[in-house]
Amino acid sequence: MAGELDTRTRGRTARGRLRALDAYLCQFESALLTRVEGAWARAVFVDVGFGEHPWTTLESATAFRSLSPELSVVGVELEAERARAAASTHADARTHFREGGFALPLAPDEPARLVRAMNLLRQGPPERIPEAHRAMARHLLPGGLLVEGSSDTDGAVLVAHLLRRTPDGDTPVRERLLFHTDFSRGFAPLLLRDWLPRDLRRRVRPGEPVHAFFQAWEAAWKAARAAGHTLPPDAFAESIPRLAATMPGIAQDVWLATHGFLCWSPPGGIPP
Repeated sequence: MAGELDTRTRGRTARGRLRALDAYLCQFESALLTRVEGAWARAVFVDVGFGEHPWTTLESATAFRSLSPELSVVGVELEAERARAAASTHADARTHFREGGFALPLAPDEPARLVRAMNLLRQGPPERIPEAHRAMARHLLPGGLLVEGSSDTDGAVLVAHLLRRTPDGDTPVRERLLFHTDFSRGFAPLLLRDWLPRDLRRRVRPGEPVHAFFQAWEAAWKAARAAGHTLPPDAFAESIPRLAATMPGIAQDVWLATHGFLCWSPPGGIPP
C-alpha cells in the first residue's frame, strides 16, 4: 500500500528551493492552472511533504495565483504537528494544510489539477515508486499533472518526472523528464545525473536509455565547449540543439534554454 512508502523527512526546505519549478509550470502549464470548466472549477494544487515550514506551498500559491487568482491550494505533510502549525499560521479560505502522505487527504468533491511531490521518494525500494505515483495520480482529473523528483537543498539543481493522468486509467503516463540548473555550481550534464528521480538513479548504466541520454548529452556539451562556448550557461544552451540532432524528444525552446532547463520527452514516454 502507498502508506508503507510514506517516510518522515527532515523537512528543512529552504525558501525558494522550488521557485524555478514554479516558473516552468507557469510558463508551460498555464492552461492546466487556469482551467475552470466543470470539475476543474473545484480542482486544487497539492504540495505533498512541505516539511517543517510551508515555504514551498506558499511560494507556489503566490506564483500560480498570478495566473489563477482563485486557485485553491492544499499543503500535505506526514507529521501532524507540522500540519497543525502551518494551518494555525498560514491557512485561509483558499490555502489549506492537512496531515497525510501519498494517499492524499482530499475530499471526494475536491479533485486535483496538479500534484507536486519533490524530495520525498529518495529512500525505499525503487520498484515501489510506481505505486506511489498511482496513489497520488488517482486524485488528478484527466489531463492533470504529477511532478515528482529531487533537488539539492537550495534548488540550484533539479530533475523531475512529469506524469500525466489520462482518461484511460489510474496509472499516469511518464510524459517528460525535466532538468534544471541555475549554474551556481557550474555545469556539466553529469551534475544533473546525481539528482535523477530515485527510480532512474540506478538506471544510468550501459544498455539503459537513461545512460544513452547522458552519454549523448555529455558529447553534445563537450562539442559546444570545443566550439568556444565555455561559459556554463552558453555551453548548456549550445548543447541542446546538438543533443536534439542525435536524441529524439529534446525540446528546443528559447525560454527553456535561457532559464537553465532541458526537457526530454522521448517517443513512448520516459522508460520505466
